[in-house]
Amino acid sequence: MMIDFRFGNKRFYDDKRFKHGFRKSGDFTLLESELLSLYGETMRALDAGEMMPEGQQEQHFLLVCSKQLEANTKLEKIWIKYKDLAHSRRRFHTLNSRSKSQVDNLENEDETFVTEDG
Repeated sequence: MMIDFRFGNKRFYDDKRFKHGFRKSGDFTLLESELLSLYGETMRALDAGEMMPEGQQEQHFLLVCSKQLEANTKLEKIWIKYKDLAHSRRRFHTLNSRSKSQVDNLENEDETFVTEDG
């Protein structure tokens, strides 16, 4: 399927939410990050109402952004994914942390010292 969508005037970056770039974020595949960089500025402008759609795909994209239609194309799915990730809280998982209840239990335990009288 041929993409009937305008390239952005410049590469699209989101240094506020993806400080190390889309590729290194771990959230996007290499293809997704490249497509987002190439077409993201156009998608952002269309979504924000700063640009008028020119083709069939751009008109469909606007309907997807307004949640009137489901995302069908790769670009639409990537943009929805980007918006979901950009506007949600990031979750961090560590490998060696304790849950709050475990920490509270450790703080409340009585420490017993055994000494030998000799």
